[in-house]
Amino acid sequence: MQHGALRRLRSAPYVIVVGNGKGGSGKTTLAMHVAIGLLKAGQKVAALDLDPDQRSLTCYIENRRIWANHQRIELEVPLHRHIAAAQGIRADENEAKELEWLQEAIASFEASCDFLVIDTPSHDSYLMRVAHLAADTILTPLQDSFLDLCSLGLIDPVTHEIIRTGHYAAMVCAARARRRQLDPGFIDWVVIRNRMCEGALVKHSLAELGLRVGFRDAEGSAERAVYRQFFPLGVTAFDPPDEITLGAGPNESHLAAQAEMQALFERLQLPISERALRRAAARSEWSMRKETPLALDEILADEPLMRERL
Repeated sequence: MQHGALRRLRSAPYVIVVGNGKGGSGKTTLAMHVAIGLLKAGQKVAALDLDPDQRSLTCYIENRRIWANHQRIELEVPLHRHIAAAQGIRADENEAKELEWLQEAIASFEASCDFLVIDTPSHDSYLMRVAHLAADTILTPLQDSFLDLCSLGLIDPVTHEIIRTGHYAAMVCAARARRRQLDPGFIDWVVIRNRMCEGALVKHSLAELGLRVGFRDAEGSAERAVYRQFFPLGVTAFDPPDEITLGAGPNESHLAAQAEMQALFERLQLPISERALRRAAARSEWSMRKETPLALDEILADEPLMRERL
């Protein structure tokens, strides 16, 4: 059944899956920032929330719409769908139903999007495995902690060397192996270290594990309260750091978050087209100029020309 799902998903836009086998790693925050960063870059973006219980990405996007209406500001919002869990008795029937919902969701926006960002739950599920099987890029946020590292690899308590692959890393490796049987396309896997401690506790272990299972290691965000403040407003570090957008005056933490997210976005090396960048630049210029009143000399300069035409 997963092979059929892969054929359907591979007709979709570029698929970015945000996943980790442990909760509290920052998956939803990362998924939202990637989606908004792509929209700011002129791309057309859709987002899928595969968490049937928490619905964190769905709430984040709903908060963004509500806040934008309240403040009367324009905030880019991706197309969005949430996939619920089927409640039948038989597991195979539930999987078939969830797959049908997933395919319907993708079909509703696949023709109008360049990127599809998928936020996955922290627990293992059928749709989570299907999403990883179809991914072009997998993003795995990870706190700079040996406890969080367990989902990727178990370490020797004395030498801190990797002694065994963790459950989530094993699942990703299995998905990539199955994907190669059907599609030789390359899956880029990036592990992003968040809330980094002084000395970068797990950096050495991640480097060793990355060589073993095949992922890139990138620095993400520091421990900042501002990221928790973003969620109820639905805003991100990519949005303008002004009082209207944030609901309060920006501070150094806002600017630092903006800088580190922009740096991370560049390190992800997503295939953003030049046409999309030009589209984003034109939209940004229009946004800056639309509230500017037309100068009187610009109006009068056209008056002789209008008389000639009359």
